[in-house]
Amino acid sequence: MEQKGDAGGSLESRPASVTPGAVSSADSSASAKLGDSAAIAGIKLEVAVPSEDSPTQGHLAVAVEMAPMSAPDVRPGRPGEAAQCLAEQVSSILACPDVISRQQLCIEPGRACWVVYLDIIVLNADGSLLDLCLLAAWTALCTLRLPPVCLTAEGNVEPCEEPPQSASAAGADTPTGVWASRGLQLESQPVAQTCGILEGKLISDCTAEEERLAATTIITTVDGRGDLLGLIKAGGTAEAGDLVMQQCIEAAKLRQQELAQLLNSQLS
Repeated sequence: MEQKGDAGGSLESRPASVTPGAVSSADSSASAKLGDSAAIAGIKLEVAVPSEDSPTQGHLAVAVEMAPMSAPDVRPGRPGEAAQCLAEQVSSILACPDVISRQQLCIEPGRACWVVYLDIIVLNADGSLLDLCLLAAWTALCTLRLPPVCLTAEGNVEPCEEPPQSASAAGADTPTGVWASRGLQLESQPVAQTCGILEGKLISDCTAEEERLAATTIITTVDGRGDLLGLIKAGGTAEAGDLVMQQCIEAAKLRQQELAQLLNSQLS
């Protein structure tokens, strides 16, 4: 992608790649790369009781960890501020109603639901980490399948055999108390794009060094329709006027189209 901006820069993104099924022990997983930045996302499923406030919804819990060798300033131990901030940002984006509906994680209203534990490990932190983590997370979610479960006489939800194909054929219902395996309905892939103003020039898909040197960074998130989900200006000394913001939004829209095509090619 290449787009000229009024700030005098060239908005050209680094190459991206995704690999579904990177961790065999997870219920779903994926690895992702943006340039030299790399991360892996894994999902584990658990059955829980829905909250009283949302009896027809499940839960999605996001955690981000920086691998000890991912960056010079990362140390083993408790997640640092950067990892916690990334987890909150990814969770906030995925919480948008048009991105993932929590209703599809409900098993039995008021009695049982799925909890999706989404863990992301940044293996190499060479900038644009929200862009990277969101790509890895979305790829893992796209390949996730909720396993078949049944409701026992005691009211417990337990794993069970897949209902016969004839029972789940078009126009037919699965047996009472049995839920067939299914994937999530994900129709609007969110994509984040990190841009920076460096020496008066607007650049996109910043490396770690570019982020350190930039006068300010702007992270734009859009969905599959090109609608704006979020816009973060990470402080700094440079001003970002309406024209610069619009350039960042347009760059994010183009990036979304690229990554959607990339993911479709990997999943087809």
